[in-house]
Amino acid sequence: MAKCKRNRNRAKRNFTVKTPTANRNYKDTVFRMLFSDRKNLLSLYNAVNQSDYKNPEELEIVTLENAIYMGMKNDLAFIMDTNLYLYEHQSTYNPNMPLRDLFYICSEYQKLVDKKSLYSSTLQKIPAPNFIEFYNGSTAIADCTELRLCSAFEHLSGEPKLELIVTVLNVNEGHNAELIQHCSMLKEYAQYVARVRHYASDMPLNQAVKRAVDECIREGILAEFLARNRNEVISMSIFEYDKELEEKKLRKAEYEYGFAEGEKHAAIEIAKRMLKTNNFSLEEIAAFSGVSLDDVKILKANQ
Repeated sequence: MAKCKRNRNRAKRNFTVKTPTANRNYKDTVFRMLFSDRKNLLSLYNAVNQSDYKNPEELEIVTLENAIYMGMKNDLAFIMDTNLYLYEHQSTYNPNMPLRDLFYICSEYQKLVDKKSLYSSTLQKIPAPNFIEFYNGSTAIADCTELRLCSAFEHLSGEPKLELIVTVLNVNEGHNAELIQHCSMLKEYAQYVARVRHYASDMPLNQAVKRAVDECIREGILAEFLARNRNEVISMSIFEYDKELEEKKLRKAEYEYGFAEGEKHAAIEIAKRMLKTNNFSLEEIAAFSGVSLDDVKILKANQ
């Protein structure tokens, strides 16, 4: 579970928050809608950081409404104890989250600091960043993992000169029990998502979502939130689940292509090693490695 030290004596921040114009082309998410409420977000923050703050007004939401990358944006950004937190919800595994968060944090800092002061001799103070992803996809992952920006660097030599670490917390039912028990909204959100997935496996998606919403309201799961926002939640849930399915299809196609390319590369490497020994005929190499005889001849000619 992610932890941070609390600073009871807040340092005065020498930056100003500007309110950007909302971009209405962005499709919101149920997670973001639920935790945009300061009280719910403070409960989630306390659960993640094992803290016990009481006043939601201490939490300053600074989510950039017009910061969109690849059709999506960061779910929630806020400042607490002079630290900046980026919270993101994902229903599919995404190894590019560190790069996405890098783009986003740069936009945040541009909004938070006085650009003129960057040319002065006084050090411009900025809030320390923290990156958390709440994962509730159907692919099994550990309770807590890390994604690092340096994994994307080609030909990295030595320690990376730039790093960004995203802590991924699995919030599916049965995972991170302590975290989920300390945030009832997160627990109930996980229960709602699990029901949508369960019913969508054997009935049309719109029916599955409506059934999940109605059942949760009757059973007291996100009851007030769902009753108040029923139509909007249904619309968003259908959009989110459709998007999740499309992303899974895309990743499956990418995996199958990559697997085929990997097999081809491995076969060629085997053929090359066999050629170097000079102990096998070209026909034997082709039969053993799976590389065509014509291609083995080309490899032989290029030795």
